[in-house]
Amino acid sequence: MHIDITGLPPERIVFGTSPLAELGLALHALSEPGHHPGLHGWVTATSASLEPDLADRMSEADFLWRNTFSDIFMPFAGVRGTDARPGTTLAEDLDILDGLDDERFVSAALEFVCAGVYGAGGLSPLSDAESRSQALETAAARGPRQVEFSRRLLDDPASVRGWIRRLFEDCDQAFFAATWQRARIQLAADARHKTEVLRHKGLAAAMGAVSAALSLDEEGGRLSVDKLAEGRTDATSTGMTLLPTTFGWPHLTVLHAPDWRPVILYPVHRPELPSPASVDLLRLRMEALAHPMRMRMCRNLARSPYTTGELAELHGITAPEVSRHLAVLKKAGLVTTRRRGRYVLHALDLTVVARLGSDFLEGVLR
Repeated sequence: MHIDITGLPPERIVFGTSPLAELGLALHALSEPGHHPGLHGWVTATSASLEPDLADRMSEADFLWRNTFSDIFMPFAGVRGTDARPGTTLAEDLDILDGLDDERFVSAALEFVCAGVYGAGGLSPLSDAESRSQALETAAARGPRQVEFSRRLLDDPASVRGWIRRLFEDCDQAFFAATWQRARIQLAADARHKTEVLRHKGLAAAMGAVSAALSLDEEGGRLSVDKLAEGRTDATSTGMTLLPTTFGWPHLTVLHAPDWRPVILYPVHRPELPSPASVDLLRLRMEALAHPMRMRMCRNLARSPYTTGELAELHGITAPEVSRHLAVLKKAGLVTTRRRGRYVLHALDLTVVARLGSDFLEGVLR
């Protein structure tokens, strides 16, 4: 993934903090604790304290943060014609979200069904019948909650806006306000430190301090993000924002929607990984992942369940070829399968994959 920064002055590269972005990642951790083995204590305690009504409402909308990280959590990046910054409070961030026009809000909220064309833009499903039909058809493969949400969003964006804001405000009251009170000090300190590195040591040093996955080609004016996702965006006219997060590991999230300000969400620490598997099982899993097509498929399966047909369309291969690759991944215990109506959905076992690095190290040392 590449971000064009040709001629971008350092003062247009901003380190900051965002309560709404951190809330989104906290919600993700609650929905997918397997992504975040270092947060099990917080997840367990927080989940146990939730009122049933709030837990149900969180479940109704978890596709906004569970499989994809919706851009509604970084609305400042979508404000047109300004060098906007995130709010200092959750209420300020939510006011910025309310200020997005309907087309931007809907496209961000429908990201979970439009991931395949995320970086390419396209016609709005609010005004284009074909885009609307495609969004609803893709939502149908995800499940009835996704279809209902998508219909409500397309028919009455204002009511969904209000519902989402109330949900986030109730999350804040139930658990996030106390969490943010503790996290914001560390995050603000990290943002200040990275700003000082940028100011005194330059962009390359600042990006290296953010993550080893970021590399700068100063001659070519390009920032590269070492992710399996393919995409590119342009920060030359918008500037760029980097946000630290305490909940993000192992994710390095990049907002690269067309005409939005590029944003990089980076984790400030890395927790311990669980105990390893056997050496023979590790070998089987690493061989399964060695094939480039299977690695590309894992990028999709890590974020959301997919049908065989969807994977075939995404990667330009036949359904039988997809089935053969899935069989190898299943044999290695890397992929799980479940049925939803007439759809068979495949997903990556993230707990197993998260252990591969520590499995390898302990395997060669013991």
